[in-house]
Amino acid sequence: MSAFVYVLGSFHKGRHISYVGWTNNVATRFAKHNAGTGARSTKGRVWTLLHTEEFETRNEAMSREWHLKRDRAFRKQLLARMKLRRTKAKR
Repeated sequence: MSAFVYVLGSFHKGRHISYVGWTNNVATRFAKHNAGTGARSTKGRVWTLLHTEEFETRNEAMSREWHLKRDRAFRKQLLARMKLRRTKAKR
């Protein structure tokens, strides 16, 4: 069974934030986050799916999640792209 790591981005209270998680079903998990029934730290925000990676096992996905949570440079890069899209959409 496949497992996925995902990165979400949100603009909330004047700042851009990211969230990293893992799941077996990205679409269902993403919908839960936006419905306010996902992780506690994601409630009350509108999220955008910024990045996904697929792995063969849950352990591989969990390991990658651990590394992505510590890779601020990568998450900042994803958030910068999100900011750019937001800016272009406002025009």
